[in-house]
Amino acid sequence: MTAILLAAQETKPAPPTPIDAKKAEVGGKTWDPGWDQIVEQSIPGDMLSSRVPRDVKKFCPRFYTMSDTDKRVFWAYFFQALAGAEAGLNPTTRVRHTQPEVARTDKVTHRAVRSEGLLQLTYDDQLLYDCNFDWQKDRELKSDDPSKTILQPKNNLECGVKILENQIITQRRGLVSGKSYWSTLQPGTVSYRVFAKEMINPPAACEAPTKVPKLKQQTTATVHEDGEETRATKQASLTGEHR
Repeated sequence: MTAILLAAQETKPAPPTPIDAKKAEVGGKTWDPGWDQIVEQSIPGDMLSSRVPRDVKKFCPRFYTMSDTDKRVFWAYFFQALAGAEAGLNPTTRVRHTQPEVARTDKVTHRAVRSEGLLQLTYDDQLLYDCNFDWQKDRELKSDDPSKTILQPKNNLECGVKILENQIITQRRGLVSGKSYWSTLQPGTVSYRVFAKEMINPPAACEAPTKVPKLKQQTTATVHEDGEETRATKQASLTGEHR
């Protein structure tokens, strides 16, 4: 019944983050507009409620007065920004951390932990957050095979929603917290500054800052179309120069 209700929720495209707009223009891994729907349909009711910590207003001043649909769009944008800061929007990104404070053995794979996918998650999260990762299947595939369950955007993003819900609802911590799962959400870190720069173009319903009007009224789909036109124009210009 819950799945049916979530599927019935109205979804809308989120605006592009700066990294998405740039990659659409020059080429590279961009945010798939379909990922907006994955995030929006997986957002639980408590992440649309007054239980969301007050620091959400730093990124979305009108969060508490928006419709549930607009709140879901905000979360889609939030996870796009997180994926941009964590993995450059590339769903097959894999990183092995060698710093002593984070280097450890994954309890599922029994190998050195690697952070993988759009939100840089681990197989450990399968145990902690009931994520849809299958190591027994994935171990037979190449490390960067996009069909690996942990690298599939749907599985990775849905797991990320569960992790954030645990942080802000179950543990009652802020969106930005020194104990966040992601260093990108830990204040004072270099990666947090990268994330913050991706949060400058939230949905219009949030009363987004006016300092970046050139991105307003665009969605990830339209910015990709504009990017393709720009690249085509540049290519035609270069071809003309060489004649």
